[in-house]
This record gives sequence, structure tokens and C-alpha cells, in this order.
Amino acid sequence: MKHYRGWFLIVLLFFILAEIIWSWGSGKKAYKVKDTFTNLAIFAGFHFSKFLFAGYQLGVTGFASRYAVLNIPASWWSFAICFVLADFIYYWFHRASHVWKPLWAFHLVHHSGMCMNLTTAYRLNWFSALISPLFFMPLAVIGFPPAFIAASYALNLLYQFFMHTEAVGKLGFAEGWIDTPSAHRVHHGSNRIYIDKNFGGVFMIWDRLFKTWQPETEKPVYGITSGLISYNPFTLMFRGFIDLFRNKMHYKG
Repeated sequence: MKHYRGWFLIVLLFFILAEIIWSWGSGKKAYKVKDTFTNLAIFAGFHFSKFLFAGYQLGVTGFASRYAVLNIPASWWSFAICFVLADFIYYWFHRASHVWKPLWAFHLVHHSGMCMNLTTAYRLNWFSALISPLFFMPLAVIGFPPAFIAASYALNLLYQFFMHTEAVGKLGFAEGWIDTPSAHRVHHGSNRIYIDKNFGGVFMIWDRLFKTWQPETEKPVYGITSGLISYNPFTLMFRGFIDLFRNKMHYKG
């Protein structure tokens, strides 16, 4: 497993370096030094938190599995169904994280970056592992194998890694049906027309069904509506919680 994680990080680093070269060569300025180092520091903390909360996550899924109503066999078709259902749950988890202040306290850090590049993908709250398993408990209660649930969520996040870029333009017929870099740039935009749009992780079908789909029609302005918070990872990590308890939540959507 350690060997696998090493190769995984090497692949991510390869794409990040390729994007940096593209950004520098094209003059797009998708990377800024302070912002990038902040993202990398946050990623390091998030990577550590996965080990810290691994037992808790397994415990939550295992507890829900005790009450499974079905005994779904482990097969390619059951994994495919689990993957689609996990994306449906992710849509609502993601949407709730924008409109409900306690969840926005966790999610704010992801939208606080002022740039859009691959390192932004892992600008994730170190404590998000405390809440994400709770949303996926229904899959365990239905009867899907815990390994399938974990893999579906992990692949969902991996797919989204590649969506955090300005290097890829619109993808024609795919727009509005699956998540694309263009659709995800909209999601990260603080422009008025982009707020609370494009919540899907892999599929945009949910956004079409529930009226949150928005194509990219103007250049996104990244960050939250209140502007730059800080480049300090600890300040960013706790800012949402501090605002929540002070009842001064900066709503971004």
C-alpha cells in the first residue's frame, strides 16, 4: 500500500509540474508562489489527517454495515451502481456544504484560494474526515461493501483533481453531462452568476435535474466573495469555524 501511495503522489506531481510549465510558457499566471505553497502545506496536513481519522472512518462505515438491509455481492455491476449513487450523495453533501453554515465552515478553505490550478484540488479541510463518512452511511445500510464505498469516494475525489485547471477549455458535448474543467471553474467562481452552481463530482446530471447547472460564460473570479483571507494554512483551516462561532459567517456559495 505504501508503494502504491508513493506512485500516486508521483503521478500527481507530474501533472502539477506539467501545468506549472504550461502556465509559465503560456503566460497564464495560473500559479502564484504564496498561494501554491499554502496549497501544498494544506495538502500535507490533509494527508496526515487521513491516517489520523482512518480508524474513525472505518468505524462509521462498519457500524452502518451492521444494519445492511441487503447483501449486495462484490461485482463490477454492483461497484458501478455504488459509484453512481456515491456521486449522487456527493452532490447533496457538496451542495449542503455551501448552503448550511456549519458545513461551510469545513468547506470554506477549499474556495479560499485566489488561483485555479491542480494544487487547489487538495486544498481540503483537515477535519473533513469527521463528517464525510456520515453522508455515505446510507450506502452501507443498503448493503454495498465498505471497500466499494471507500473506493467510489476516493475515485470521485481523484477525478476532481483533474478538474482544477485552466489548461483545458470547454469539452463540447461533455459539458453539462459530466464534470469538466470548465464546469468546475464555474463552481469556484465568486461571480454572482456562478455562486451555488455545478456541485457534481463526476456527473453534471444532478445539477441539470436540480437546477444548479451553469455553463462558463464569463471569466471566473476565484476566491470567496469577501476576498483574500490569508496565506497561513492554520488561519485558513480555522477561519470558517471562528466565523461560525462568532455568528459572522462569510457566505460564499
